[in-house]
Amino acid sequence: MTSRYRPGMIFCEMVKMDALIRHDPNTYRILDYDGSMHPIGAQLVGSKSKLAGPCAKIIEELGFDLVDLNCGCPVDKVTKDNSGSGLLRHPELIGEILSNMIAAVKIPVTVKIRAGWDKDSINGPLVTEIAEKAGAKAIFVHGRTREQGYEGPANWDYITECKKAAKAMPVFGNGDVIDHLSAERMFAQTGCDGVLLSRGTFGAPWLVEDIIRHFHGEIVQARTGNEVREVFLEHLDQIVAYQPERKALLDLRRIGSWYLKKGGSGVKKLKEMVAKADNLQEVTATLKGIDWEES
Repeated sequence: MTSRYRPGMIFCEMVKMDALIRHDPNTYRILDYDGSMHPIGAQLVGSKSKLAGPCAKIIEELGFDLVDLNCGCPVDKVTKDNSGSGLLRHPELIGEILSNMIAAVKIPVTVKIRAGWDKDSINGPLVTEIAEKAGAKAIFVHGRTREQGYEGPANWDYITECKKAAKAMPVFGNGDVIDHLSAERMFAQTGCDGVLLSRGTFGAPWLVEDIIRHFHGEIVQARTGNEVREVFLEHLDQIVAYQPERKALLDLRRIGSWYLKKGGSGVKKLKEMVAKADNLQEVTATLKGIDWEES
């Protein structure tokens, strides 16, 4: 849905190297994309350097414009084998993995990191230096540690330090950019070269458009309730066209909570309806018939 608003680059969900190399069908499905979505990047997650090159090559052969090494995912099932942000405890291994990826492909290779494993091991600047030396084309820095997960405010000073550590490699800031004004503050505070949007786009895929308009000196106007409804319904149509009905229902409940995170007194009722939905046609018809300006 975000591609409709023409961001500079979008990414597919991350995929595990081990699953990609054994050609797991579900993993390849995560990497589905439409040609209209270019430029588009793929994210690899894993800690086995010997798999990094072959996996990056698969990504290139699938037509992606960029391949990223995800060293930011904080969830236990990913970090338990030193993948995701677990790699932050082994910065030299990050360099080795990146070097193998870069040697295998012609498309740009980037890396996504957090500030460090915890507050006592902040090593984002060191990883930035290692990544640049390995040949990474850019680094995306989340201003939280792995220990924080998504709790508490992002510390943009960590991004600033990574920017200072980079000689020429672009540094993108990530974390707590929720509107065009926070994007402007991130650029001003950190000196970063770009901004990476993630959770801020949940239920607001137009966020990138708002930011671009703001930096072009245009007025950014809040979406009305019915405008949000139309985007939600378009998002739902795309899901229904791609997913089997059962999976589409689960996705409906997930994205519904995003789009309905703000609103009036009737929002609670809408949330309950979406959460309990067991018939796509019925819930879609109901949503189309409700005036969200009055909700």
